Amino acid sequence: MIQYYTIAPPLQLAKYVRYFWVLEGETGGTAPYIHRTMASGCPELFFHYKGIFDELLPYGKAEKSVASGISGPAQQFSRFSIKENFGMFGAYLYPFAIPLFFNLPATELVDEMPSLSTLLGTEGRLLEEQMMVAADNRQRVKIISSYLEKKIQHSKEDPGIFSCISRIIHSKESTSIQELTDQYFLSAKQLERRFKTYCGLSPKRFARITRFQSALELYSNKHMSLTGIAHDCGYYDQSHFIHDFKAFSGYHPKQYFSGKAEGVEWRDV
Repeated sequence: MIQYYTIAPPLQLAKYVRYFWVLEGETGGTAPYIHRTMASGCPELFFHYKGIFDELLPYGKAEKSVASGISGPAQQFSRFSIKENFGMFGAYLYPFAIPLFFNLPATELVDEMPSLSTLLGTEGRLLEEQMMVAADNRQRVKIISSYLEKKIQHSKEDPGIFSCISRIIHSKESTSIQELTDQYFLSAKQLERRFKTYCGLSPKRFARITRFQSALELYSNKHMSLTGIAHDCGYYDQSHFIHDFKAFSGYHPKQYFSGKAEGVEWRDV
């Protein structure tokens, strides 16, 4: 049995945290549960508070995932496995949260998943311990919210780029680089440089992955055709939709939206 749900962040963090999430499951100790993470332009803080997944690597290899860490902007999918009951708590962040919260360019975490102790030293280990021993997920929300609120008190923002990134995330319409440079009064080179600092990816790459993510969110709309999903998410034709979907998920969209793909159980709850 798999349980997944999201929790809205407090108002003072809503500009930086898209939502908190919880993923829990009971495997029964028989067949392992396989979870697949897709390409995403937004980073995530995550904490295992019950069980720890193994990351499934190419050529049949596997290695133990970290107990807590941050998954940076990802350009490809990853697979994880666990044979015991598990519980995870996460914070799904806006890309610019990385330089604000952790004082480093977002480019340094692209396709990386460092542990919190590696990233933050003693501070990271203490936060991990607090999240592990918390009584419940309501308490975890308070702990991580308090931690992140302290982080933003001394941070420097770039409102134009933050607005640009948020526009791409929340708009279903395709946005050209020219439109962005015109709206935010930047040259193409300035936009690219500042966008990578706060997002880790180029505007074009980020927009592609974000458009793919918007398609994933239509998983529960069983009445929609693949053509309808592609059109709704701003793809000009189905061939581009299929190409991006396979590149960022490892699946043909027909397989994914059939509900029979690996690691989609959490979307069925």
